Amino acid sequence: MFIGRSLLKTLRESLSRFPVVGLIGFRQIGKTTLAKVLASSFRPDAVYLDLELPSDLAKLEEPELYLTPLHDRQVIIDEIQRMPSLFPLL
Repeated sequence: MFIGRSLLKTLRESLSRFPVVGLIGFRQIGKTTLAKVLASSFRPDAVYLDLELPSDLAKLEEPELYLTPLHDRQVIIDEIQRMPSLFPLL
């Protein structure tokens, strides 16, 4: 758990300095779990989107319309590589 705590601290620091922070790494190593733990401890009002779910993917068909009202909340976008058009917007 030391690694998890260390990563959480680093992520919290990054989020306090930058508006967008990315978690990258191999599949199945705990990125989603880490993001969810961070959200629940750092910003309980966080919004979680999983772009493997058609319903969440549909929410971002017009990303500016969906994301603009959430500007003051933490938004976690899991599997963002499925929608590369989001990167310039973020």
